[in-house]
Amino acid sequence: MNWTVVITIAAGIGAGALGSVLGLGGGVFLVPVLNKVVGLPFLAAATVSLFSVVGTSTSVSMLTANKGLLNLRLGVVLLVASVLGAISSAHALALGWISPNASQRIFGGTALFIAAVMLQRLDRRNVIADPNASIGILGGRFHEDESGGIVSYRVRRLPVAVASAGAAGIVSTLAGVGGGILIVPALNSWCGVPLRAAAATSAFMIGVTAVPGVVSHYRLGHLPDFDLVAATVLGVLAGTRGGLWLSGRVPVKWLKILMAVILAIVGLEYVI
Repeated sequence: MNWTVVITIAAGIGAGALGSVLGLGGGVFLVPVLNKVVGLPFLAAATVSLFSVVGTSTSVSMLTANKGLLNLRLGVVLLVASVLGAISSAHALALGWISPNASQRIFGGTALFIAAVMLQRLDRRNVIADPNASIGILGGRFHEDESGGIVSYRVRRLPVAVASAGAAGIVSTLAGVGGGILIVPALNSWCGVPLRAAAATSAFMIGVTAVPGVVSHYRLGHLPDFDLVAATVLGVLAGTRGGLWLSGRVPVKWLKILMAVILAIVGLEYVI
């Protein structure tokens, strides 16, 4: 039995579950497993992760399309910034301006920063109970299981959201994490978007954002084995369905705690 493939599938399941629940793309879980457990070099692990991010994005977007969580208007606006960020970092990587060690520290530092951000708003929610409330141009409405009705939200501080999306594109290419690691906390903590809506919108964005990184890493020869990519995507597709089932049954507060704990552990590992 090829234990490397088995471990990779299992890691893909965990990444798919986290990606669908939290909108992170799952790379924050997948990259450390491939790097520390399977033994792939960091940039190779990041490359495999980016391939899986595309699978996570497609699967989650299809499965959440009828739930009203995806804010397509907001996602398209932020995609412009995230793709530009991804292209710029792909260019820097191709020119050798960013070393593997720098990529690892960027990954770890970002994880620690976002863990702290998520805990700032642990008991606060970004929903308006009135289903007929004004939502502005980029706001939205969806059915919330916790309150049992339609809730509304408005998008605040759009420049902050755009800047975060650009930074997410940069981190996506360098660290293989899909960009959701920045987009979800920024939208939820600073821009007034509920966690589940932020996660669904991020999941839609990260697949497109990951494409420049996939192309750049492939051209640089960082892809170790297509078998690992296939195993990862297989696990991701299975984990995605489990994560979506779980997301509607776990309170938002505990989702935020789970996200912060995972980010803190991973961040400390790569910074220290």
